[in-house]
This record gives sequence, C-alpha cells and structure tokens, in this order.
Amino acid sequence: MKAFYSDHFVLPLPAGHRFPMRKYRMIREQAARAVPSLEFAEAPAATDGVLALAHHPAYIGRVASGTLSAAEQKAIGFPWSPEMVERSRRSAGATIAACRSAMEQGCAVNLAGGTHHAQAERGEGFCIFNDAAIAARLMQAERRLQRVAIVDLDVHQGNGTAAILQNDDSIFTLSLHGQNNYPFDKACSDLDVGLPDGIEDEAYLAALQAALAQMTARFMPQLIIYLAGADPHQGDRLGRMQLSFAGLAARDEMVFALARQHKIPVAVTMAGGYGRNIEDTVTVHVQTITLASRFAAGWQHH
Repeated sequence: MKAFYSDHFVLPLPAGHRFPMRKYRMIREQAARAVPSLEFAEAPAATDGVLALAHHPAYIGRVASGTLSAAEQKAIGFPWSPEMVERSRRSAGATIAACRSAMEQGCAVNLAGGTHHAQAERGEGFCIFNDAAIAARLMQAERRLQRVAIVDLDVHQGNGTAAILQNDDSIFTLSLHGQNNYPFDKACSDLDVGLPDGIEDEAYLAALQAALAQMTARFMPQLIIYLAGADPHQGDRLGRMQLSFAGLAARDEMVFALARQHKIPVAVTMAGGYGRNIEDTVTVHVQTITLASRFAAGWQHH
C-alpha cells in the first residue's frame, strides 16, 4: 500500500501555536515501524488548474502570491508563508495520488490531508485547499469513475466540503460530527449526523452503522475518500467525544468492511487530531493506517 507524505514541508509557526505540526513526521516514522510493507512516496504538488476544480481562481491567486488579507489569514489560523503554499499544494496532491493508487490497489493513504473546512473562495480552520473535493472532482475529470463518496469522520463537520459540493449529486458528502462543536454554522452535507458531546463507543458506532447504511441505500460510490480524524478520541483537546482506541479501530473497520462488501476502493486521509498527549493522536492515526494496509492486502487477493 502506498503512503504519500508531505511532512518535510514544515510551516514556520509562532511559538506556542496549537496546531500539532510535528504530528505528521511522527505518523510517518511510526507507520513505517507498524507496517513494514508500506511504500512511502513524496506527495506531488497540485497545480493551480487542479486546485480550480474546487476553488475560485482569485482565491488560489491570493494564496499563491501571498496577498491574503489579515482577516483571511486569521480565519485560516496560519500566517502566510511560501512553505504554507507548498505544503497545501502537496497535501491536495497527496490525496489525488492516494485516490489514483487506491483505484489500482484497493487502498492508499495521505499521511496528512482531510482539510475539510476550506471553502471555494476562502480558507478556515487550518485548511487552505479542500483536498477531498479537489481529488473527487479530478478523478471524475480523468474519467476514472463517476460517483465518489466523501466519508468524513473528523469530529468537526466538513462544512467546506459540503458547501463546495452542495449542488453536485455525483459526489456524496457524509459527515458524522459533534453537533455542538466547531464550525458553529454548519453547512448542508448530503447526510449530516450531529452527535452529542461526551458520546462513547457504542452509541457512536451505532450512529455510524446507520449512516453508512443510509448512504449506500441512496448512493453507491465507486470510490470512498475517508477522512479518518483522530479527534473523536477521549484524549483530544478539541473533540469533546469519549471514543477509546478500540472504538476508533471499530469505526475504521466499519468503513473498510463496507468497502470490502461492495468492492469499493478507499483513499484515506488523516484529518484532525489534537490530543492533549500528541502520542495518543499519532497512535489513532497509525492504527487507521495499519487497518487500511490489511484492507489493501485483502484486495490484492481478489
């Protein structure tokens, strides 16, 4: 299974910034130990033309040229830098590469990505370009497939993805998220499941099972882009949910079981994770990558 990384494009952030930039290098190092067969590849950079499948050209231009306003940078949560632009292009490129690889090998992972708050004409919530929306549209433009589902299990609603794809019935957006958590103005996904603060494994998994069943009844995807956020974990600073490591493994397994049943390739992105203990966040992500590699191994046998 291929794993696309971009963690060597590091954002210069002010001291004490709450975005866990070092998480990405840690994920790559620990995944290499957990899954010795992983094939690592550097993420390619997405061009302006590819980014424009989901974003307004004027916004792409402001990001690229460093002319974002102070308000725009504040909404994103990162100060502008050339590294920020490069990293954002690579993160989108990694999800595109993971989709192409998944179509051939059953599954592939982007060791970053899941930047689901980015809107067509602006960034927000640590997200500059919306990798899932871009990649889904590019797979269609390359005529690899017609129907894509974006299954977003980050603790925060995928509002940017929902807004960008609102009138696109060829891409199904499913978001299972904390109802009372950021973003406070929710967008409208094809299927939104808002969950209460403090939810635990059993209730979460029941809600997910019902959501996946509803999705496949309404829409049968030819590819799933899976945002496997680590932030529903009970140790997360921003998540407000109470899922255990085992609960999160069961969550991932539920997505892969659905994909296995219907023979749907899966491209996995890491999405959010803000553990009080960064090692916990990395553990959740590496667990997802390990389960993804088993799914890919099973795919090879058919």
